[in-house]
Amino acid sequence: MAELTVGRLLTSWQPDVPALLLVVLLGGLYAWGVRRVRAGGGAWSAGRTAAFAGLGLGALVVATMSGLAVYDHVLFWPAAVQNILLDLVAPLGLALGDPLRLATEALPAPAAARLRRAMTGRLVRLLTFPLVSTALVLATELTVYFTPYFATALRVGWLHELMYLHLLVAGCLFVVPVLTREETLPAWCTHPVRAALVFLDGVIDAVPGVVVMTHGTLIAGAWYLHHHPAWAPDVRQDQQIGGGAMLSIAELVALPFLLAILFQWARAERVQTAALDRHLDEQLARVPAPAPAAASSTAPGPDSASVSAPVPSAERVRPWWETEENEVAARIRRQHGEK
Repeated sequence: MAELTVGRLLTSWQPDVPALLLVVLLGGLYAWGVRRVRAGGGAWSAGRTAAFAGLGLGALVVATMSGLAVYDHVLFWPAAVQNILLDLVAPLGLALGDPLRLATEALPAPAAARLRRAMTGRLVRLLTFPLVSTALVLATELTVYFTPYFATALRVGWLHELMYLHLLVAGCLFVVPVLTREETLPAWCTHPVRAALVFLDGVIDAVPGVVVMTHGTLIAGAWYLHHHPAWAPDVRQDQQIGGGAMLSIAELVALPFLLAILFQWARAERVQTAALDRHLDEQLARVPAPAPAAASSTAPGPDSASVSAPVPSAERVRPWWETEENEVAARIRRQHGEK
């Protein structure tokens, strides 16, 4: 193969039929949902659509059909970047598009109800439980690199495609519920807890990159030693570059992920505050106004004070300084009496 340069990395492309079909299917369904919502008088944010198509589907296309896919069979680091795009970047873009809420708004009521039941089923709740989904992402990455999975996928085309799908699904199981589907999360998984989980996930996502970068044994070493081109860096250095790229991308993705959670948290607080204000306004509107005092028909005379109703002693509230002053005076009188 020709020597890999920045220009060739940007301009070298190859079709990947299964990945292309998945992109067309997801993009077509999303576009259909947006049209349905808008045709029904609803609104759908252009920002969500851009995130789904640009970041989500775009990362999927780049990972499977760009120069990364052209050179992933002769260099390790393009394969490492592919995998991190599939299990971190693409799920983040798809989740920001909020496709599940779009589906519930676009589908007819019976189909939307079935989708909600499926999304809140026991199996989905188990797989999307934050600690379980985080463990699945970590286990997926470690399994890919430290078992024969990756080396076999380089030789077997259908297994390579299955590995792509495996990485994408594992990433979506954590990212999509945390950003979009509160119904599938436990009640204790509030926005502050989710922000902490995203921070923890960022730390955990750094583990595979560190391990790959410092691992003494070559990953798929027999394959890359056999296909190593003369112009490429040393195979061990290639693996270190791949681990460093994984670590860098994981940490870069953690920041927008955390910012998205914080933005949702602030928006939820505004919605709750507005709802509380409306509730208080409704409560105040139900309180009857006090009846106006009856005006006296006669002019006030010298004995008018005797006519006015006495105020009960229970309703006379004396200020604290008068109370304390009387207590001090009584204490002084007791002291003088004792003397």
